[in-house]
Amino acid sequence: MIFFFVFFCSSFLFFNKSFFGNLFFIKIFKFNWINIKFYYLFDNVSNFFVILSLFLLIVCILISWYFIYYSFLYYFCLILLIVCLFNVFLTMDIFVLFCFFECVVLPLFLIVGIWGSRDRKIYASYMLYLYTMVGSIFALFAFIFLYSSKGSSNFLFFFDVVFLNYYQFLLFFFLFLGFSVKVPIIPLHIWLPEAHVEAPTVGSVILAGIVLKLGFYIYLRVLVFVFFDVLNFFMSFIFVVSLFGLYISSFSAMSQIDVKKIIAYSSISHMNFSLIGLFSGNLIAILGAFFMMFGHAIVSSALFSSIGILYDRYKTRLLFYYGGLVFLMPLWVLFFFIFILGNFGLPGTVNFIGEFLIFVGSFIVSNYIILLCVVGLFFTLVYSLVLYTRLSMGLLAVLFIRFFSDLCRREFFYLFCLCFFAIMFGLFPNILFDYSFSSLYFFFWGI
Repeated sequence: MIFFFVFFCSSFLFFNKSFFGNLFFIKIFKFNWINIKFYYLFDNVSNFFVILSLFLLIVCILISWYFIYYSFLYYFCLILLIVCLFNVFLTMDIFVLFCFFECVVLPLFLIVGIWGSRDRKIYASYMLYLYTMVGSIFALFAFIFLYSSKGSSNFLFFFDVVFLNYYQFLLFFFLFLGFSVKVPIIPLHIWLPEAHVEAPTVGSVILAGIVLKLGFYIYLRVLVFVFFDVLNFFMSFIFVVSLFGLYISSFSAMSQIDVKKIIAYSSISHMNFSLIGLFSGNLIAILGAFFMMFGHAIVSSALFSSIGILYDRYKTRLLFYYGGLVFLMPLWVLFFFIFILGNFGLPGTVNFIGEFLIFVGSFIVSNYIILLCVVGLFFTLVYSLVLYTRLSMGLLAVLFIRFFSDLCRREFFYLFCLCFFAIMFGLFPNILFDYSFSSLYFFFWGI
């Protein structure tokens, strides 16, 4: 009930225009001996990620409603994770942000390592931990240099600070490399498919819906707005890396036989495509990337939840063992079909809004980017429809599926909520546009 109450209050703040007409700051306390201050920043961007985290946390609680072993530790990890995420999304201090960014890995390490589904879960949890730690070394060097050279750790302070060109290029590259593990970009993506396959359904929902947004959020707050002057220098490099990740992840998804790996590589494809919009250098593409983050969080979480329902019943995620589920689970097939449509951005779903805005914003930068992105997203359509047809259509695999049961009321409820938001924000995007445009415009043009 506490989570529902906090979610209701946060939603009220989000839909209250008068409250977020200006930025809202709260000073908590500070450590005088290292000059680190706990300032919390409430605006439409940060509050949006807070509401998204709370909503997906409620979905995770509904998914694990009948969890049995180590339940106290399990829910403690969920609460610790959401506390760390709130501090990442709301803090204004770069060192506090970095500390809680690293602390997010600890509950994820336990969730994957203890409640994972297969024997390689320990290996997957260590990969998640090591990749994040190694990548964060570069970001820590950049933050230490910022603090030692400018005397402040508040990222709003850096809007009015002039850097030397050499330092700007170096800081941008280090920060981009440090947080690229959480996007992830190729070749720093190896941990993500492994973690998704070995993690329980709740772990996959948290990874796809919230944790992958951490790198995007820090890029948006720090790189795009603070180091906007050097963005043109790295724009071609980021476009090449993102397009390479878009194509490689799409080809990898088409060659997989594990359903969770297909959706995991699909997540990498969408995140790399959103980087093109984020670093295009214009407000339309940045807003499209912002929409893309929300659409990816809803649709990918719904897909992982749907596959988790299948795994709970049949204890396998291999495509060879499925077929003809439309005859046995029509409700599940209906929801899964809607989520597949949202995955490749059919008009009327929330992903289409983000993709369209990214196309419009990127067209200002380069015409060739649009052509290459359209070809890359065509492969998303291919493997999404192939996944749906292999699971739902065709002959029934009677040798492997000997019993069946459609969605229960609990499963129907959270799948219906995810489906409702995926369609509602696709048909009425102004609900998000009106409340995100003001803050993005405020930061884009500077303080």
